[in-house]
Amino acid sequence: MIEIRHLNKKYPGKLALSDVSFDLPRGEIVGLLGENGAGKTTLMKCMLGLTRFEGSVTLDGEPVSHRNIAALSFGTGEHSFFPGLTAQDHRVFYEAHFPRFSAQRFHGLLDFFSLPPHRKLRTFSMGQQNQFEVILALSQGADYILLDEPFAGNDVFNREDFYKVLSGILEPHETLLLSTHLIEEVSGILGRALLLRGGRLVGDLSVPQLEEEGKTLLEAVKETYRYRADRVGRALGALTGEEELP
Repeated sequence: MIEIRHLNKKYPGKLALSDVSFDLPRGEIVGLLGENGAGKTTLMKCMLGLTRFEGSVTLDGEPVSHRNIAALSFGTGEHSFFPGLTAQDHRVFYEAHFPRFSAQRFHGLLDFFSLPPHRKLRTFSMGQQNQFEVILALSQGADYILLDEPFAGNDVFNREDFYKVLSGILEPHETLLLSTHLIEEVSGILGRALLLRGGRLVGDLSVPQLEEEGKTLLEAVKETYRYRADRVGRALGALTGEEELP
């Protein structure tokens, strides 16, 4: 289990995360939701030890360090692959450094996305590069897989099919933490949703419980964020001069 306690992250002139605490057990698919600038990417980087913070992040009671970091993988739009290497080159590299690397999953996902195995990554489109980043994160053999906006640059059909594949290949011991704005699209695979706003954890929702209450995840998110349904009409009125904002 990953335990996060009283996590704070400060940048010059800005508090990016404020007193964030939650547990992440094994075997869950969890959405990390929030507006732009809410702190989602920063939270993931803190969990991985990629940036300094106040508070604690522990994995099975131990701080995250070089001794246990292989239990976590990270797929990020900033990309962590080597652009001058091919997909197959990456397989060889990952197999040498991660004993639990799954070549079967790697090749299966490479085929699913129709990615060329012998072309250098720098020749891939942005969408293809994002797909390959996800493949590496899912194939590493980690118990905790962190994906930060993994579907950028991918069309809706690719995303819809990938959700089905993703929910079908995850093992019971694998936990997926998925940062995304595509709430309606991913709600069908999520069991839980963590809601960040302004660097604070403002919601920890059980998706099955919401369904029992007859409420969608998007409705619950809007309710938590106090979404104003009239904001579009008010903005259009102000922009066309038909109505002034107070």
